[in-house]
Formats: sequence, structure tokens, C-alpha cells
Amino acid sequence: MVETVIGDLSESKCCEVDDNGNISSLNLGMIAAHYYIQYTTVELMASSVTSKAKIKGIMEILSAASEFSSLPVRHGEDKTLAILSKTLPHQFPTTAQFNDPNTKALVLLQCHISRKPLSIDLQIDQRKVVGESITLIQAIVDVISSSGWLKPALAAMELSQMVVQALWNKDHVLMQIPHFTKEIVDRCLAYNSDEPIESVLDILSLDDDVRNELLRLPDEKMVDVAFLCNNYPANIDINFEVKDPEDVTAGNVVSVVVSIERDADEAEVDDTIGLVSAPFFPKVKREGWWLVVGDTISNTLLAIKRVMLKISQTVVMDFVAPAEPGDYNLTLFLMSDSYLGCDQEYSLPLSVAAADSDIESDDSDREHNPKDGEE
Repeated sequence: MVETVIGDLSESKCCEVDDNGNISSLNLGMIAAHYYIQYTTVELMASSVTSKAKIKGIMEILSAASEFSSLPVRHGEDKTLAILSKTLPHQFPTTAQFNDPNTKALVLLQCHISRKPLSIDLQIDQRKVVGESITLIQAIVDVISSSGWLKPALAAMELSQMVVQALWNKDHVLMQIPHFTKEIVDRCLAYNSDEPIESVLDILSLDDDVRNELLRLPDEKMVDVAFLCNNYPANIDINFEVKDPEDVTAGNVVSVVVSIERDADEAEVDDTIGLVSAPFFPKVKREGWWLVVGDTISNTLLAIKRVMLKISQTVVMDFVAPAEPGDYNLTLFLMSDSYLGCDQEYSLPLSVAAADSDIESDDSDREHNPKDGEE
């Protein structure tokens, strides 16, 4: 049994067995162990994701996880799922099998993000799918990062926001606010003032009488509105610098020191700081962030770190400088795993000099190669 298990893990590239029978873990195995997910799931992630994957593809990979293979498909439920699938943004192929648990997971996931009402039985199954999705998305981000792809990693991070808030990325960010409907959002957008209402913080800046007229919500619901607006992380400042920028050479390690600070009064800091307002998410959720350094032109992810920010934190991002000398315009991203509309990105210029070995090689060539016309 042990040999069979080790053989399966080895074939899935989760571990490696040398000629002497010594076993060592590989990256996929460490990801599976860290997130406590099945090795078949992480194998599927690694074999399915591509450098051009978008949110739709990542959602399909997520729903195909082995963790969802035990979802029950009750008698006649496949017909209900087929009908639901026709109303969802991402269409299903005509060959889709709606009696398959993983297809059901994809339908339930899209229904959650679309905020579609479901029967009690489907709601129970949906809570399982949604509740486990965030951990699986974090594993997908790690698998993509291992391949060094930037755009699919950012897409997976966006999917995490969508799942937590039950919103598509094309939906207006104001829909994250509890009890907000499309009608309330339309009233806010149509409000005629010098400063348009476009973000969550704009709701806080309104005069009380104007806010009450636009929202038209009872006091008990306004408490939920105030909680999200006060905790929405739009007041996070970032400062960064390249360590020893004049010493950056091709192929060597670069260190970027990043300082993150939330604009919050120390006297107001309590357990609610970082607590996510997500009424459609079935679990208590705290903010998580990804810091990413990447090259948007080449679709290259150079460095990534997971950050759990409360008030302030300093992070060192280490990565290998590009192999070719020259000037590069990299990008530093701060990506939320819970809220839409609060991501930040900054230009990170980097001048890469030739490595010493390259300079010595060029000097050597000039010394030993005869000039044109010489014998």
C-alpha cells in the first residue's frame, strides 16, 4: 500500500524517489500539504492551467477539484442544473453532463457569484462549494506562481474576490455594500453633485440626509452598511524601494523592500480590523493580500508573497533579475482576496547592468580577437 501511494504521488509530481529509495517532497506536494487538499486536485491544477488562462478557465479548474467529486446529485436534479446553466454568464457546452458532481459545482459557483436564489438542498451544497473555494483558489495561485505566469495569477486573485463578495468583476463595486440593490446603486450613480459617488468611501463622505435619501434603508440595515464602509481597505498606503539599485546585475537576486500601512487610529484598533463584510460568504473571513512583482509585457511573475495585514507590515520581495541587461518597467501589485475595487498597482522601474562575468568575457574577446584587417 505504501509503495502504491508513493508511486501515485511520484507520478503526480508531488514527491520524488531517488535510486536509493529516498523520498523528497516536490513543490506540488508541498502546496497540497500546506492547503490540506488532495494530491489529485493539485495535479489537475498543474496540468490544466496555462499561461493564457482567464477567470472562466480558472473557475472550471476550481470546480473540477477532487474535493467536489462527492457532491450528491439527487434524483431529477440534473434537469434543474441544466435549466440554471442556461441563465449563467459562462455558458456550458452542449456535451456537459449535469449529473456529474464537478459540473454541479461549477453551476453552483456561478449561481453564487450571480446571487441566484436556489432550493434549500442546492443551497446546502452551494455552501460547501463556496466555503472550500477560497483555499483551493489560493492553491491555484501558488501553482500558477510556480510556473511564473503573471496574468493567470492575477485572474485567480480576482476570482477569490468574486467568490467572497458574490459578484462578477463587471458588477459595480458598490454592490459589495450589504443590502445594496441595483436600484440603490443607480440612484447613487445618478446623484448630481460635484463629486460623483463611485466608490465605497464616497458613501461615507455623504451628508446624513443625502445618504438617507439615496439608500432609503432602515437603521438596522444602515449598521451593516456602516460596518463595511468603515472596514473597506481603501486607505492602505504602500512605500517601496529597490535595495542597492546601482548593484542590480543580470541573473542576480534583487530585493525590493515594501512597507504597507493601513490608515487607522491606534485607539480604534480592535478585532474588527481586517474582518471582511461578506454577507453571501458562508464562513467568517479575514482580509488576505497578495504582494506581486511582475512584468506585464512578458506576462512574467517574478515574486509573490501572501500578507495578512492588520495595521502595518514590512515585506522583502526577492527575485532574480532578468537575464538581459537593460531598463525594465516592472509592476508591483497589492491584490485583495476579499474585496473588489481596492487593488493597487505601482510602476517599479529597474535598471539591470551586465553581470561581471559578461563584462570580463567581453574584455577577453576584445583582447584576443584581432581587429578588422589584422592577421
